[in-house]
Amino acid sequence: MTGLGRILMGLLLLGCAQIGPVYAKKASDRPIQAAEVKVVFTASTIATEYARGNAGVAGRKVTIDDPVRVASISKLVVALGAMRLVEQGKLDLDRDINAYLGWSVRNPAFPDAPITLRHLLSHRSGLRDNVDYIVPLDGDLSQVLTANKAWELRYPPGDYFAYANINSPLIAAVLEGATGERFDRLMARLVLEPLKLDACYNWGAGCSVGRRAKAVTLLRPNGDLARDAPLKGADPCAVYPASNGSCDVDTLYKLGRNGSAFSPQGGLRISARDLAKIGQLLLKDGAPLLSSKSFAEMMGPVWTFDGSNGDEDKGYYKAYGLGVHWLDDGKGGKWIGHVGEAYSLRAGFWVNRATGKGFVRYVTMVDEFAPVGHCFDQCP
Repeated sequence: MTGLGRILMGLLLLGCAQIGPVYAKKASDRPIQAAEVKVVFTASTIATEYARGNAGVAGRKVTIDDPVRVASISKLVVALGAMRLVEQGKLDLDRDINAYLGWSVRNPAFPDAPITLRHLLSHRSGLRDNVDYIVPLDGDLSQVLTANKAWELRYPPGDYFAYANINSPLIAAVLEGATGERFDRLMARLVLEPLKLDACYNWGAGCSVGRRAKAVTLLRPNGDLARDAPLKGADPCAVYPASNGSCDVDTLYKLGRNGSAFSPQGGLRISARDLAKIGQLLLKDGAPLLSSKSFAEMMGPVWTFDGSNGDEDKGYYKAYGLGVHWLDDGKGGKWIGHVGEAYSLRAGFWVNRATGKGFVRYVTMVDEFAPVGHCFDQCP
């Protein structure tokens, strides 16, 4: 070996010593293989198409019954809860949300324009993800929303679509303000428990005892932890801690003032099988949770791209309902559902009401900088 070769080899060994084991690119060479799951369903049947790889833990095979953080698919389920409250007369989709919050939310460029729940659920509120939408446990969302950079300053509420996660904590705060009930418990009571789903937001209400130990641990492509570490001893904090590091939700979390602790934008832990049960609801006009009228209002679409009325993200968004993404498959098929993309997971949840079929699919250990996609024909 030449002198240069010895130097390069020494640098390589030093780097490996510093960063730990290097994982091969091929899944078959990894100590832990990426999880790949697909479940197909109709209004009356659920079947496994495949479930392969590990649940983020070496030697533990993934199954369709393991709960996984499904990222933004969580938003569709939140919309179901919101629509149930609308049916009960506790919320009005077109009322100024300030009436429920007890504090003021306004786009600083349009201080006289009310913001409604319909605006929030359809990403037409004017809010933007230019600020951190994850608020510390002892934080106050109202302070976050005072910043000009949190807002689209060119268009009034209702005029322009731009997908933004920050809508979701505000939706959660509105739901809490209208009911006086904590978001995770509200979602369990309104949606998860009536459908007999063993699921929850950020490991809050709705999940059975021991459910967290069965979670799919989300890993990055090199094997580093992204989310939901395997349990060893006491449960790690599932919410964003307070400024002093505390995880005391019961003491520090303020109803209607935070909204993000249970991650309404992406924190739903649910199995592929249980998510398929929600898909069956979408094939049955919202039954048994919603009336057909409320279901139709939720599905919409309430926004359709006309060439200038929104940020379509290079054709990614063409139509959107209330928490529901509309997808054109390019073959004449219209699908409703949502995607999930976070913590090296890519997921798709899609229903074709014309054919009466749908599917749930996800894959883990995806490069977070890889191109995003609908997880339709395939996941990245």
